[in-house]
Amino acid sequence: MNRYPSWKYILILIVIIVGILYALPNLYGSSPALQISASSATAEVSELTELQVNIALDDADIESVSMELGDGRLTIRFADEGTQLRAKDILQTELGRSHVIALNLAPDTPDWLRSLGAEPMFLGLDLRGGVHFLMEVDMEAAVQASEERYVSDIRTLLRENKVRYKTITRNDEGGLLIRYRDEVQKIDGERLIRDNFRDLDVVDTASKTEIESPETRLILNPDVVKETEKNALQQNITILRKRVNELGVAEPVIQQQGLKRIVVQLPGVQDTARAKEILGATATLEFRLVDDDHSVQDAINGPVPAGSRLYDNRDGGKILLKKRVMLTGDYIIDAASGIDQQSGGPDVSITLDGKGAKAMSNATRDNVGRRMAVVFIETKTETVEEDGVMVKKKLKIEEVINAATIREQLGKRFHITGIGSTMEARNLALLLRAGALAAPIEIVEERTVGPSLGKDNIAKGFNSVAIGFILVLIFMAIYYRVYGLFADVALTLNLVLIVSLLSLLQATLTLPGIAGIVLTVGMAVDANVLIFERIREEIRNGNSPQASIHAGYEKAFSTIMDANITTLIAALVLFSFGAGPIKGFAVTLSLGIMCSMFTAIMMTRALVNLTYGGRKLDKLRI
Repeated sequence: MNRYPSWKYILILIVIIVGILYALPNLYGSSPALQISASSATAEVSELTELQVNIALDDADIESVSMELGDGRLTIRFADEGTQLRAKDILQTELGRSHVIALNLAPDTPDWLRSLGAEPMFLGLDLRGGVHFLMEVDMEAAVQASEERYVSDIRTLLRENKVRYKTITRNDEGGLLIRYRDEVQKIDGERLIRDNFRDLDVVDTASKTEIESPETRLILNPDVVKETEKNALQQNITILRKRVNELGVAEPVIQQQGLKRIVVQLPGVQDTARAKEILGATATLEFRLVDDDHSVQDAINGPVPAGSRLYDNRDGGKILLKKRVMLTGDYIIDAASGIDQQSGGPDVSITLDGKGAKAMSNATRDNVGRRMAVVFIETKTETVEEDGVMVKKKLKIEEVINAATIREQLGKRFHITGIGSTMEARNLALLLRAGALAAPIEIVEERTVGPSLGKDNIAKGFNSVAIGFILVLIFMAIYYRVYGLFADVALTLNLVLIVSLLSLLQATLTLPGIAGIVLTVGMAVDANVLIFERIREEIRNGNSPQASIHAGYEKAFSTIMDANITTLIAALVLFSFGAGPIKGFAVTLSLGIMCSMFTAIMMTRALVNLTYGGRKLDKLRI
């Protein structure tokens, strides 16, 4: 009656062994380490890099614990943080800007465990320290940018079909505004737009008086607006991931929150200013011809010549550039900072894709001997006071960082100079490599967690789990005697299985996750309490010990299932609709529920069957 078939004992034994193996890496801790990766597509981390690092460390009399080369990265472990920081300075000088050197904590998992794929779980921001940003995407700017792209397309369409118009501009209230020569041109223009631009809706088509020009207002279709906002959010997440990779941050968290917000967590990063500068920047470049046919002073004093525009120069003066853009930063696939051999100042080497290279080649071929300017464009959000109220305003900065004569036809690779500092060159190269954001983002929340606070959180979290675990063990052993010891063994296995599953899934453990584990420790014995109380009730009803054991497990099963399934549903809802800490809590709670179902029912039943199965019992100590 109370005997398991052999396959069930084997299954339980396999689960125990696998659980212990994959939970073990979390006992070995971690060491201060440096993680070296390539900063551009032209650089690589290879055995030659490893040899170069070894020589540099030997010359500086710095001893490393170990070096590992794999996945395009070189990880170097050190005995302490002081040695780690010294090595970073030495290697940064040795390897230069072609490599990113990031401070990291590398797990000390033995090779035999790593060969089995066993790795420790990640530690979240609140346990390891670092910075947390909540960013909001400017969806209005994303829609405006999308509308701007239609201006040139509509202008080309109307010209090709000989429709005469006066102006095509963006309306301040949203949408595009087209002014025509006369009513006939307006009718022809609207027909062409309806046939060729299904994403645009024609509104406000009433004719104006004879004094004013007939005009048409166009707005983006509501479905297109939603799709534009969705794409802007996803593109910004992708660009932020690239930028974080360039920073060399290990185990970052970048995820969507709501319809227009992004959460960015950078464990181990303490330089908040540097992180904000890189993540929030919307910098890009434009290449334009300098208008040397007209006087800059005349343009300042009087009307600006048609087809040209005044720009601020980096030296504080003004420069007159052509409105037509030769090339934008969208075609840049690689960028690296360096030192200009002629001037000795910082520069950025640019590599274009095939389409960009062709456009640059054609533009410079026809303009050899003329000057080409590089316009640096950056969008910022500033908080200013207006009428006693603090409001946020977008500030678009456009300045010419370089204007040089085109000596020859340019192609896929060239470099730009006139950059203020080495750090500015590095930041600009990083932003150009990662790409421009689809829409500006604003940091609406910022938190910094120090490493000492993270260690304190780990200690408190560990103590809370240990104290709760020990108190439950003592209570069960005293109140249910031998059966309480069975429950204690199952509870121990339950904790091991939770840790092993978190490690297998490479989940990130946070403080709310620890709270979920503590809650699970208390809940895991609920099933055993129901079973043991049911066995006691069966004995009081006069049933034999063996029959009481069987009935206790069989009759309590449906109640246990109902209770755990309802809790699991609540945990899944938390995971689906929650974000950040709530998801961490939901993950550990869900895993704990599933593990407790296995340990509380199968594990304790196996122990009871091994101890009492097949024996004639006069009474039970429960």
